[in-house]
Amino acid sequence: MTTSAAHPRFAEALRTLGLAGLPTRSFPEATRTAAEAAAAIGCELSQICKSLIFAADGVPVLVLMDGASRVDVELVRGELGAAKVTRAAADVVRETTGYAIGGVPPFGHRTRTKVLADRSLLAHDVVWAAAGTPHTVFPMAPADLVAHADATLVDVRERTA
Repeated sequence: MTTSAAHPRFAEALRTLGLAGLPTRSFPEATRTAAEAAAAIGCELSQICKSLIFAADGVPVLVLMDGASRVDVELVRGELGAAKVTRAAADVVRETTGYAIGGVPPFGHRTRTKVLADRSLLAHDVVWAAAGTPHTVFPMAPADLVAHADATLVDVRERTA
């Protein structure tokens, strides 16, 4: 793991939020999945913050979820009062956020979207999220991450039987 510059759009978002000194880390191998990121960082899978784009009645929405959990789209649908919620296609993710899947950060997107953050993120002192590329991540206290993402705290985690 080495210190590295974040994606230019994300770096600008950090400056705008007064977080220009936030450390980012880069890896020679991509960390597109939560498991790859956790292994590279050396943290628990649940300490990874996944930034996932869904389409709620065709409108993009960002869901922040811990890396060990899956999003229950029915719970998202209920939170949003939407008729239908589906995973967004890769082109919609890039168009909405300005980033490719595997590198989407929790904030600093091309367009403003509704953001939901699962409460499971708050179980840790620090979580790690993508910094705009599949090779870069940054650490942040979960409550700060939720605040900077302007997210609504919800319970949208899939329950295991």
